[in-house]
Amino acid sequence: MWKGRFSQATADLVQQYGESVSYDWRLYKHDIAGSIAHARAQLKAGLLTDEEFSSIESGLREIEKDIDAGKFEFSIELEDIHMNIEAELTKRIGAAGGKLHTARSRNDQVATDTRLYCREEIDTISKLIEDLQKALLGKAEEYADSVIPGYTHLQRGQPVTVGHHLLAYVEMLSRDTGRLADARKRVNVSPLGSGALAGSTINLDRQQIADELGFDRVTTNSMDAISDRDYIIELLSAFALVGTHLSRLSEDLILWCSSEFGFATLSDAHTTGSSLMPQKKNPDVCEITRGKTGRLYGNLVSLLTAAKGLPLTYNRDLQEDKEPLFDSIDTLKIALAVNAEMITDMVVNVDHCRAAASDPLLLATDLADYLVKEGVPFRSAHELVGQAVAVSVETKTPLDQLDLTKVSEHYGATAKDVFNLETALKARTNPGAPSIENVRSEIARWNSILG
Repeated sequence: MWKGRFSQATADLVQQYGESVSYDWRLYKHDIAGSIAHARAQLKAGLLTDEEFSSIESGLREIEKDIDAGKFEFSIELEDIHMNIEAELTKRIGAAGGKLHTARSRNDQVATDTRLYCREEIDTISKLIEDLQKALLGKAEEYADSVIPGYTHLQRGQPVTVGHHLLAYVEMLSRDTGRLADARKRVNVSPLGSGALAGSTINLDRQQIADELGFDRVTTNSMDAISDRDYIIELLSAFALVGTHLSRLSEDLILWCSSEFGFATLSDAHTTGSSLMPQKKNPDVCEITRGKTGRLYGNLVSLLTAAKGLPLTYNRDLQEDKEPLFDSIDTLKIALAVNAEMITDMVVNVDHCRAAASDPLLLATDLADYLVKEGVPFRSAHELVGQAVAVSVETKTPLDQLDLTKVSEHYGATAKDVFNLETALKARTNPGAPSIENVRSEIARWNSILG
């Protein structure tokens, strides 16, 4: 493609080092769509005849079918998917194929292709996130009123319900789809027509091209359009946050499925055994998900590092944008799908959860609230409950069985009424709190949102 300037062939090692078609081949549908839109703009500008345009379009469609069918032979000598398709088109239709690249550079071509690809994958991943939300929501509805301890510092804190706990992840994932939707707006801008860095003296109708490809608008600075990859970095950041939430969910489930907790059981289809210990049932899906989150982080850092020191405009370093992008997308899609499947088949061990939540210490804060309602300042109430807990521990007497009046005169005869899980949950009526009524209301709201 640059033989007019060079007298010596590119070294084999350089070809191997610089090729990208081994992974950017997956952009072929987007490259072909962009080329057809570009050719249509050439037709409008009088650069192609109707016959030439028809030949280009039909030729590209045939190449697309061959790639779909696995019949296309890619060549690393042609470096990337763009030149592979263009060279094959020219081979098939002749001189008209050589006109396709008029008023276009590989720089604006690849930026267009990756934007089209990102837009499509955002939509796919957003749907997979929604599927996981639905799985969590279904399980939250099934166990809406099943009491479970809530934790801070991995220490039992206060009672909540399984439904409330799982809805927390529905909320997190909702913010993830919101970030992706917001990023999609910045992705969905057409750079085609920006050329190598300064556009072209042959001015095609960029808006026509953008409209055909479904872009919202065109870029307004050619140097920025072809050299920046912040839209990919933003996506990798959003993907990393999805990974964060999946990893936290995984950690909860790993704990829940342990013998020590015994709160949940995963299906045989979503666990593995041990090659040595026949009793084992390991939550491997959760552990793999937790591990792959680091991979999502690494891909983000990789591209941030590659982009940070680049002068305007295009530099070949930017070829390093695709493998992290492709890998994060592949990793996240299967992680979301398998987690949704796993959650759907999960069984919560309600009796174990309730037994753990029946620890009267979980209602120590409620006891402090009782004293506050009796007129004791909160800091004093906190101290008085702390004294009661100390006596409970020292005497090995459950907190709800202590004679609290011996701890302090501020405890009345009704203090022990605090130690009732149903009453404790029912009292938590503020928006966002885990009363069963609130939880069921939130489930109804999410069902109406997710359909």
